[in-house]
Amino acid sequence: MEPLSEAELEALRAWPTPAICNAIETFNIRPRNQGFMLGINCCFPDLGPMVGYACTATMVADSPPTERDRDATPAHWDNILSTPAPRVAVIQDLDEPRCIGSLWGEVNANIHRALGCLGVVTNGGVRDLDEVHELGFHFFAAAVIPSHAYVHITGSGMPVKVGGLWVNNGDLIHADKHGVVVIPHEIARQVPEACQKVEDRERRIINYCKSASFNIDDFKAGRF
Repeated sequence: MEPLSEAELEALRAWPTPAICNAIETFNIRPRNQGFMLGINCCFPDLGPMVGYACTATMVADSPPTERDRDATPAHWDNILSTPAPRVAVIQDLDEPRCIGSLWGEVNANIHRALGCLGVVTNGGVRDLDEVHELGFHFFAAAVIPSHAYVHITGSGMPVKVGGLWVNNGDLIHADKHGVVVIPHEIARQVPEACQKVEDRERRIINYCKSASFNIDDFKAGRF
């Protein structure tokens, strides 16, 4: 599909991920227990929502690279540049469930930022938190790890599984302090309006519960 305009991306960034999830549910486009990650933590909540297109890759840190892996990192960079901007690196750590080394620190954050990435989402580890936060690069990860061990890219552009969710190259990612969700392309332009509709409905309930006129019988009957 045609990539979203800056105005359309900004409209998505205006909402937190819980509101995005609520809005997606109203389209009945996928089961409600799918489309979001588990166990992936936001390292820099103050940076706000991140919205961009997934650039997928796999990595290993528990064993040295082989000759077969020699061209994997340049291919990963090429894949990033072939993906619409803004971009989000989505990296599956194949050492799971025991991630042992961090691909992500000050160096890779700067490289990927230069390639148009806003941040990374990974089931692996991250480090150099102060330097990367100062850069304004988003870290969503399963762990903070001091060493890079034998870390290296092993492949790129394929579907990857991060936080229990399969992500395809080019998927639209929305992430903030609550977590990470994939927005289906076919409804992406409609999601902000759906967010507002859900917000209006919920705000009516919340405001009534906060009011001095709250009455449980009227609430049960929907008289408010």
